[in-house]
Amino acid sequence: MIKGLAKRRETILKIIVSEYIATAIPVASDTVFRSYDLGVSPATIRNDMAYLEEEGYITRPHTSAGTIPLDKGYRYYVESLTKYVKLPQGEQRRIRSMFHGVEDEFEEWMKLAAAIVARFVRNAALVTFPKSEQSRFRHLELVIIHEFLALLILVLSDTMLKRQLLSFNEPVTQEQLTSLANKLSTAYSGLTISEITAKKLPLPSLEDQIAGTVVNMMSVEDKLDYEEPYLDGLRLMLSQPEFVGKDRMLSLMELMEAKGWLGSLLSQQADEEGVQVLIGEENQDKALRDLSLVFSRYGVPGSVSGAVLVVGPTRMDYRRAISSVGYVSDVLSDLMSGVYRGA
Repeated sequence: MIKGLAKRRETILKIIVSEYIATAIPVASDTVFRSYDLGVSPATIRNDMAYLEEEGYITRPHTSAGTIPLDKGYRYYVESLTKYVKLPQGEQRRIRSMFHGVEDEFEEWMKLAAAIVARFVRNAALVTFPKSEQSRFRHLELVIIHEFLALLILVLSDTMLKRQLLSFNEPVTQEQLTSLANKLSTAYSGLTISEITAKKLPLPSLEDQIAGTVVNMMSVEDKLDYEEPYLDGLRLMLSQPEFVGKDRMLSLMELMEAKGWLGSLLSQQADEEGVQVLIGEENQDKALRDLSLVFSRYGVPGSVSGAVLVVGPTRMDYRRAISSVGYVSDVLSDLMSGVYRGA
């Protein structure tokens, strides 16, 4: 929490943020005086606003204009919200019913989640497909192609299949390969890479080669970025006044099409729980520093996780964004838990 504001100055700051979010018009001291009964004179309000400007909470885009919030002002506002923001019960019930009305398929859930959040916040919403937190070995098959070459088929705990050709320095038979696959499947069933490595089984060279290949394949899978997320609401976001300029619009579209930034963002926040908010310059990625991100993870702890994320200008309806992202994440987690309990 950013500390140090007296109660009245805090109230004035929240008024400025709320008014600017709603109108995209700089907020003048006369607007605050006429629209809100603060029990003080216009001169006192002007003095308080001058203090907020000196402290870096707000700024004037032009000398004669009203004020707009800076990142520090938005941060203060967001931290005053996070403990109390929830969607109304009616909207919660409506969202639940929408999910129950679609097929029990991950893809349909992701698409619906992105569409719901985008329309709630009038900005871009992204939902990543659930990804295993750590690959777990499930089953191994080896199919001979000829006596020095085989196809290795690795099945991971989320039913993902991985295939790789494997060449040998000595001739092998299908019977031999089947025996080796069964042995390793029994030894490694349900284990992660670190658990497989910790076992340190004394294996003959051929088995050791196969086991090493399995570990490498699982390692690659663990390092893979999130798949391309489901995106909705980009047009809603581009309709905001902040993106009227052609150059700004194009750079935003390039960001949405780029790969890597989302996985990098989520990995940086891997240990954070609940709804997270990054405002403007708080983003490590330079391309995001005039945007705000509101996101939350969903999934089954210890098994799989994905993320629900809103991207928009710093002049974002944070109350709406935090409550909708948080609730939709909870709904997806409940749906995922049901799938895993029934598996």
